[in-house]
Formats: sequence, C-alpha cells, structure tokens
Amino acid sequence: MDLNSDLAEGGEHDRELLAIVTSANVACGFHAGSPELMRTIVREARARGVAIGAHPGYHDREGFGRRELGHSPERIERDTTSQLKTLEAICAEEGAVVEYVKPHGALYNRCVQDAVAARAVISAVRKVLPTAAILALADSRLLHDARRAGMQAFSEAFADRGYSASGELLPRSAPGALISDPVEAAARALDIALSHRLQAADGSTVNVDAHSICVHGDTPGALEIASRIRSVLANAGLTPAPFVQARG
Repeated sequence: MDLNSDLAEGGEHDRELLAIVTSANVACGFHAGSPELMRTIVREARARGVAIGAHPGYHDREGFGRRELGHSPERIERDTTSQLKTLEAICAEEGAVVEYVKPHGALYNRCVQDAVAARAVISAVRKVLPTAAILALADSRLLHDARRAGMQAFSEAFADRGYSASGELLPRSAPGALISDPVEAAARALDIALSHRLQAADGSTVNVDAHSICVHGDTPGALEIASRIRSVLANAGLTPAPFVQARG
C-alpha cells in the first residue's frame, strides 16, 4: 500500500515525512513552494526511493490553491503545462523522473465531477509527461477519463479528511472536514486498505478502492499521523511501496 503526502509547500516536516511516505506530491510553485524547495524534495525523494509526482494547482498563492477560481479549460491546461514543465526540468537535472501527476486543492476537487477541467489536466499531462500516471480521488471523473484516454490512472483515499455520503471530500469549512487525531486517521487508513471502505461524516459507509492513502503535509500532527499509519499498515502485513510500482 502506498502512502503519499503533499510536499514542497513550505511545511516544516517535509524531510521527516519523506522518511515515512512512499510517494511525494511536489508542489510546482503556483499555489505554494519554489524551484529551490522543489529541488530539495526531488533530491531527498530520489535518495530515499520515494516516487516523485507533480502537484499542480491554481495560480493562487494567497488562497493556497484551495479557492475555486473558475478558470477556463484553456487556462487550466496552460497553467498545468507550465507547472509540469518546471518540475520535469528540475527532475531531469537531478537524474529523477516525474512518475505521476496529482492536482492540488480546488483544482483536484473540481476534477472530481467537472469533465472539462479533467480533460484539460489530462491534455497537459499527455503533452508534457506522456508516460506519467494520474493519481486521483477514487471513482472521480479525472480517474475514469484518464483511463478512457489510455493513461494509467490510480485512485487514492484520504485518512485525514472527512467524506460526504457521495464519496467526495467535505469542504474544509464543514464540521468534520479535517481529521487530525492520529489514532482515528490510522484506523481509517486501515479500513481503507483492508475493507475498501470508510465512514462518511453522516455515519454512512463509503466504498473506496484505493491504491494510495494521502496525508496532507499541512494537517496538524501530519508527521505523527503518517508515522502511525505506516506502522499500522505494516503490522497488518501491507508492505509500504509506491503505487507506481504496480504499473505495467
């Protein structure tokens, strides 16, 4: 089972998280981060055998890429292309490879249901990183459309976020949207990995078939949450490994 985290966003525990996770979603500078931060994470991830993924978002540093800006598909494709090229160039200089792409924040959420936005992201990935995989929310439009486009696409679930009964992430302003208790987050991760399900905020059960489990790098207690999840998964016989190893 893969464990991924959003890094290069200026968090204080990036290096420690890279010792725990197996895939690193590298912020590409538009919502957070910088070329210097990206290079640092790429070097550390490569040294540790952590898979490197691009984490592009809206050009919205003020809102950390979590505000829905309603950008046109042309703008989404253009901005995503720019971000992917930046990370690709850094990886090439460091002898690393961008293995996958996972959108960030509001763009990620928009691609859950918005086919136009999803196709714009897919188009950018195919143009810049034709061999890269897509990492997207389980049962999302981005996941299904990427597969229909002939791409390898993998699904993820979140241990540190609340879900609606429909299987989407709750808005961060909603009660129960953020799960920062390490014990609860680890229990959810184990349920996702073994039972392919989790409990929604209203108490209903959501079925999730996930190749990867995400812990946000900026969630309070992220380091302890990620560490506990890795330990719980390993104790259950689930060897931590990048989901991209399943490609073929």
